[in-house]
This record gives sequence, C-alpha cells and structure tokens, in this order.
Amino acid sequence: MRRKTTTPPAEEQNGRFAYEGLERIFHEKARLGIMTSLVTNPRGVIFSDLKEFCHLTDGNLSRHLGVLHEAGFVEIWKGFHKNRPQTLCRVTDDGRRRFLEYISVLESVVQDALQAAARPATGSGLTEGWSPI
Repeated sequence: MRRKTTTPPAEEQNGRFAYEGLERIFHEKARLGIMTSLVTNPRGVIFSDLKEFCHLTDGNLSRHLGVLHEAGFVEIWKGFHKNRPQTLCRVTDDGRRRFLEYISVLESVVQDALQAAARPATGSGLTEGWSPI
C-alpha cells in the first residue's frame, strides 16, 4: 500500500533548503552576538562594553571585529574619555543592511524547522526495502 505524499515535485524543491543568504561571516556565534549588539546600538558600543555584552576576551573580540571591519560591516573609532583611550565600534550602513538580510534568511530556516516539528511523526517514513546499517 502506497502512502500519500504532500511533498512538492522535485523541480519545486531544487535548492529549497540551500539558504543562500546565510553569509558565513555572520554565521559564527561571536560575530552574530557582535553584530546584534551593534545593530541594536546604532550610535556604537565602547569596546569594553561590547566585550562584556558578548562574553569575549580582548583578543577574541579584536579578531572578530577585524574580520567584520575588513568586510566593511563595522567601523572602529579611536578617541579619549577622561584622558583615557577608548575604542568605539559601530555598524556601517552596509553592515546593517546585510546583517538584517541575513537575519531574514535565518528566520526562514527557523520557520521551516518549526513547521517540520509541528507535523506528527509517522514512523521511519521509509518505504519497504530499506533497513538501518
């Protein structure tokens, strides 16, 4: 007895789960946190505060900021406050746009996974003739 399927034809599935908009530069835990912090604080975040927000070491934060800065997504400003040197980190307009596009694609990943999780499980879903190895 053949089970009825609701899977769209193969031509409609090609690349369906490729999620091309997931940029590798953002798809890293530390950089995801850094970009989220900077997007939510458009005037910028002082390096030491950003370090605390993201629970990173000085060196780790510097390295990730360097990658984001080199890509043109983050600006680094040097200045002084009460005669002490400070570093201000801000997201660029392009960085904001590209990160929000990335988040939009990430939302579709989550939506697809939630829809699949909401469907009732129906055994292994394999047809006859298959067995685990």
